[in-house]
Amino acid sequence: MKIKLFGNMKALRNQRILKLVHAHFGKLLVAMGCMLVVAAATAISAWMIKPVLDDIFVKKDSTMLFILPVLVVVIYIMRGGAYYGQRYLMTYVGESIIKQLRDSLYFHIQDLPISFFQKEKTGVLMARITNDVGIIKAMVSVVVTSALRDSFTILGLIFVIFYRDWQMATFAILILPAAFYPLYIFGKRVRKVSTGCQEAMADINTFLHETIAGNKIVKAFGMEGYEKKRFFSKTSTMFKLEIKSMIAQSISTPVMESLAGVGIAFVIWYGGWRVIQGTSTPGTFFSFMAAVIMLYDPIKKLNGLNNAIQQGIAAADRVFEIIDRESDIKEKENPIEIPDAPHSVTLEDVTFEYDDGVTVLEDINIHVKPGEVLALVGASGGGKTSLVNLIPRFFEISKGVVRVGETDIRDASIVSLRKQIAMVTQEPILFNDSVRNNILYGKRDATDAEIIDAAKAAFAYDFIMSLPEKFETNIGELGGRLSGGEKQRLCIARALIKDAPILILDEATSSLDTEAEQLVQKALENLMKGRTTFVIAHRLSTINSADRIITLVKGRIVEEGRHDELMDMKGVYFKLYEMQFKKIVSKPTSDNKPENGSDSEPDSKLVSNLQKEQ
Repeated sequence: MKIKLFGNMKALRNQRILKLVHAHFGKLLVAMGCMLVVAAATAISAWMIKPVLDDIFVKKDSTMLFILPVLVVVIYIMRGGAYYGQRYLMTYVGESIIKQLRDSLYFHIQDLPISFFQKEKTGVLMARITNDVGIIKAMVSVVVTSALRDSFTILGLIFVIFYRDWQMATFAILILPAAFYPLYIFGKRVRKVSTGCQEAMADINTFLHETIAGNKIVKAFGMEGYEKKRFFSKTSTMFKLEIKSMIAQSISTPVMESLAGVGIAFVIWYGGWRVIQGTSTPGTFFSFMAAVIMLYDPIKKLNGLNNAIQQGIAAADRVFEIIDRESDIKEKENPIEIPDAPHSVTLEDVTFEYDDGVTVLEDINIHVKPGEVLALVGASGGGKTSLVNLIPRFFEISKGVVRVGETDIRDASIVSLRKQIAMVTQEPILFNDSVRNNILYGKRDATDAEIIDAAKAAFAYDFIMSLPEKFETNIGELGGRLSGGEKQRLCIARALIKDAPILILDEATSSLDTEAEQLVQKALENLMKGRTTFVIAHRLSTINSADRIITLVKGRIVEEGRHDELMDMKGVYFKLYEMQFKKIVSKPTSDNKPENGSDSEPDSKLVSNLQKEQ
């Protein structure tokens, strides 16, 4: 049953490609007309061999000596013009279809939830958009063109050989089914090997993305040799698959050449015998012979095209596999538009589980008033980031309700919901673009004055003005030309210019040194003013002034209150704070930045033990 369903899915995907082709029916019709001209010109070329030999060389007709060369010139000019026309039109159609496919694939990937990106490899997705779609391009633009043109040529040449000698033509045609046999036999093998090649290329893309992006770590740990060996292994796998693909594609050609040789040998014997007997003329024989030789050439080309078709179908399966992937974050038909205004945020009896059934959050009840600052603390893996990711609906809750204002976020427009939220994460995500455009990511229609105000409020203006081209300076991939503190302040400027009423700060200062942290902390204070704010912090000293602090342990809220209230309770928060403070004080030469993150992120087992003591 599963095999049948999988086969039906493949058939539907192939039909969808045909629908994309059919959408350009007008251009296809004109292109087919051009192909008919090319095919007719080819057939006429074979047909004209008889009058050239019999009328000019045998009968020595001087009139035909002038007429036939002119006719040949006209035929070849028409053939050349028609060839250009069909090539242009089919390339246009093919490129249009590929652009549409590539756009659809990228647009759909952008609409898929965060959970999708956690499961898929970046390099694999890149390969689907570039390599796989490129293979489909070969199938659509080149294969469709050649398949139609060669099919028309075959029909035209078959007409010529039957017109010249139907008896010899009958035998030649009997060999055609055998000539097409390799198309079926080797086609399946080509598709299977092609799928393996595409998967291997995706694996190489993933490897390249990881090792090039992480080149600093590779060099720091002296792992260049190790990574070279890994790359050698992957390219070796790719090499073996490509050789298998070449064998599957090439072996059909000698089979067809052998069959063609049998057919041509018979034509020479039988046709020559008839000329010797006087029942046929040399012109008829050579015209027939030329048509037969021409006939086997497009048949061989169709075999090569079949290989490309099988590769294209394999690539289409991989592309439509992503396009057909449904998002688990679904928007209602008539969603509620959340207005731009200060908002409260409420989580009622919220439970969140991953797809594999692992519970991350359980029975979470929180109400944050407009303008209130709520801090979330606890060990790594306690569910802090998962909790804040539920608010912009990056994930779907398993149970309970999340409200922004009075609106259940599942009833709200996703665009209007996320418009109300700004985020600054631990890892500053910036783009390979100018400083200006990175800030404008928060508000594309912002004025120059707004950009400058955001930069100043984020304490980024001074370092921006020291850059070679100031706001027009390109900051490199992921902001690689800036320091950690500079990147984070640009992220804050981006959040400031968005001016969203809800703010999520996910460990925004944990990776910075003391000096950079102080500047970023001042920028964050400007950003938090008047906003409903969720702060995740491992450095507990940075959240003393929060309106409320919640301690999360293993997905449950174990404590809640202000800093001084939690310290008086002598509970988990108190012991975490005391442990962290003692470690900082015990390091006189420290710049207050924990080594390897050990001071900023208490061990989850230790936190669990502290909880049991309560």
